[in-house]
Parts: sequence; C-alpha cells; structure tokens
Amino acid sequence: MTEIKRRRLLEIEVQCHPETRVGEYVPFYFCPRSIMLFIIYKNNHPDMSYHGGQEPILHLQMDLESTVRWANEKDIRWAFSDRNAGGFLAEFYKNLLELDKIDWDAVDATDFRDMQIQEGKQAEFLIHDTCPWHLIEKIGVLNEKIRNQVTEILRNEQHKPVVTIEKKWYY
Repeated sequence: MTEIKRRRLLEIEVQCHPETRVGEYVPFYFCPRSIMLFIIYKNNHPDMSYHGGQEPILHLQMDLESTVRWANEKDIRWAFSDRNAGGFLAEFYKNLLELDKIDWDAVDATDFRDMQIQEGKQAEFLIHDTCPWHLIEKIGVLNEKIRNQVTEILRNEQHKPVVTIEKKWYY
C-alpha cells in the first residue's frame, strides 16, 4: 500500500530512537493472522498492489529475547510499538520491561472489528535496517506445497529454520 509505505518512510518517527523513521526498520508482528494478512486474503482493498493471495506468504518466527540480545551486542537499534507503527498514535519503546504497554488481548484477538482491537493487534517489533537470517527459528506456511518449496529453497543453506504447516496462522 503506497500511502502506508510513504508514511512509514517519511513521516512516522520512532520516538525512542530520534531521527529514525518506521520505514527504516524491519517490522514484525507479535501475532500470526495479522490484519494485513486478512487484507491480502480478502483481496479487495483499493490500495493493494499485491494480488497473489495468502498462500505464498511465509511467517518468520524469532525469539524476542535472543533477537534483542543480538541487536544489543551489535549496537543495532530496535524498538516495539504498542499499536500499528505506521499510525500517528503509536508509542515506541526500547525496553523489554515495557512490554506490558502492548494490549496482549488485542494481539491475540481473532475478531478485530473494534478499532481499539485493530490498533492493538498491529503492535510491531522493529529492528533497524537489518534482520540476519540466523535469527529466524521457524517458518510457518499454509500448506504442504509451500512447505516443500521452502524446504527445497533451504536445502543448500547452512541455517535451516524449522518449516511447519500452520493453518491456524492463516485465514
């Protein structure tokens, strides 16, 4: 979605890391079945340029504490937001002791028609500029076809995350 990308790149500052913008960070949701995946699944949003459906979408899973430890050792900035990081109301944090600022009930919600739940469900973890492949521990896929494709792609790679079919992570 062009407008969301523009806003993330040019307008929304990650306040806990002044002079950086959300679009400079690699974003991760705290949940599968994100609202963005739902939009991809419905395939009816007027601003969507992607129309390939959810089947080829991969869920990359990392361990939060390991990722933060790696980032701190490498002096890589990281943060998390309490809601959609691409929105003007998001608050940003850089201390894991503040994870209670996230509405975990909203993150876990499967019915997100309520605007408060929509915002909270979209809380994000952000890593500045990069995310090394070795931090990925698991790849969740929709079906056997995609699992086989991913397994084949990873065949000659040194780091091979576990690839599992996670139907509940999709719509």
